[in-house]
Amino acid sequence: MKNKKFDTKCIHNEKGIEKHTGSVMPPINLSSTYAQSSPGKPLGSYEYIRSDNPTRSVLESFLASFENGKHAISFSSGMAAVASITRLLQKGQVLVAGDDLYGGTGRFMNDFLKPEGFEVLYADTTDPERFQHWDKASLIWVETPTNPLLKITDIQKIKSLAPNAILVVDNTFMSPKFQNPLDHGADIVMHSSTKYIGGHSDVLGGAAITNSDQINEKLKKVQNDLGSVPSPFDCYMLTRGIKTLSLRMEKHEENASFIAGKLKNHNNVEVVYWPGLKSHHGHMIHKSQSSGYGGMVSFKASKNIHFDNLVSKRKYWTLAESLGGVESLLCVPSKMTHSSIDEKTRQKKGITDNLVRLSCGVEDCEDLWNDLAKGLDS
Repeated sequence: MKNKKFDTKCIHNEKGIEKHTGSVMPPINLSSTYAQSSPGKPLGSYEYIRSDNPTRSVLESFLASFENGKHAISFSSGMAAVASITRLLQKGQVLVAGDDLYGGTGRFMNDFLKPEGFEVLYADTTDPERFQHWDKASLIWVETPTNPLLKITDIQKIKSLAPNAILVVDNTFMSPKFQNPLDHGADIVMHSSTKYIGGHSDVLGGAAITNSDQINEKLKKVQNDLGSVPSPFDCYMLTRGIKTLSLRMEKHEENASFIAGKLKNHNNVEVVYWPGLKSHHGHMIHKSQSSGYGGMVSFKASKNIHFDNLVSKRKYWTLAESLGGVESLLCVPSKMTHSSIDEKTRQKKGITDNLVRLSCGVEDCEDLWNDLAKGLDS
């Protein structure tokens, strides 16, 4: 069972068929508490829903298997995972984060961690040798590819520069289908499982996977103390989404490849960001640590077009935040996901008002391109 291929991991895990009823899909266990035979001695493996739950255990066994990890913890949201993981830091310790991050992650670090006495430093992790303070880091936070500019970080290189720091890699964009950061030196892999793992834009969740017993024990305590646990129904929905994860990711990537190629050759597109393009600055590094390129594409539209017509009047591209669902979504980061960043900083980062982020769904690629091209030609 340890040598299962990814497609098989999506369907079968160590929990197997539910023993008492033979249920093929894991049942939704809604009980908030569990009987004990005597004080402090539960009849089974569970005591209270905040600490653990059978439906959650099934989800976590899938997540650990996906990422080649020993332990997985599922959270009520991606941001709950972020908040819990950063609680591994002690006051006065230093967190080093990549300078291109999901807006919510950056906002949390600036608005919550800094005022609480944690030092947060930002580094261009695409050129890590230029950063002079790796020795100060107790925890490092990296996205690869990043949100929204799809920059690539060499995971092994970062770990070699700060071997004693806890290295966290947000793997949301790639999903476990295409990238397994634990295999390249990461200590924790984090996911917003709302996105590709759920895959249908109808459930909220987060996850942390690790091979460290010590990190797992600390995170479990933080989660239990904070109560940042997903409901049994959400765990069931995520487990159901997992069944088609491999199939969906292949189609997401196929469509992204097609769209990125078309965008690259369009006169009204200034630049395209997709790691599958050989012209992408991080293409070779990404290829060395991933098996695919994912379904996210960003580009900068020419200022000559009618921008509102491009983003707001599409038939198959819905203007909305989030990503990773079966439907194609279009986002303007400067006005949406990264709007909390001040304009001067956004401009410096390259998150300009003409930057468009695409979450390529599973529709027909020709239909998607023809619809997008109408906006670009306006």
